[in-house]
Formats: sequence, C-alpha cells, structure tokens
Amino acid sequence: MDNSKPRPPMRTKNTLKDYFALGEVFGYFFRKPDPARATNFNLRMMHRSNRIAMVMGMAGIIYIIVKLIIRH
Repeated sequence: MDNSKPRPPMRTKNTLKDYFALGEVFGYFFRKPDPARATNFNLRMMHRSNRIAMVMGMAGIIYIIVKLIIRH
C-alpha cells in the first residue's frame, strides 16, 4: 500500500501577459443582461456599486503610476 500524500498538480509559470489580462474586467462592464436570471433592485444596485468601486480603484492606480512617473 502506498501511504504517500497525493502531489499537487504542477503549476505553470505566469507571464506578464497573464497579470495584465483585463478581459474579464472589461467583460463585466460591457456584458448584456442574462434574460434567464431573475433580477431585482438590490442585485442591480450591488452590480452598480461594484462597477463604481472598480472604476475608482483603477483610477487610483493610474493616478499613482502617473504621479510616480512625473516625480522622476
């Protein structure tokens, strides 16, 4: 009997392209509503606040990058 622990799957090395893949983020902003899913006011407001938070986060990151570039 083999009592050894199972090995985790081999992980591939992430590339720079993987870190800057923003397709899912932009897909969240521009997707069409799914007619099969029920929607209500709370769900719409939750998605709206998520979008606002993501835009503000990206704006903050861009501001910091520009500030660092101008500083040097």
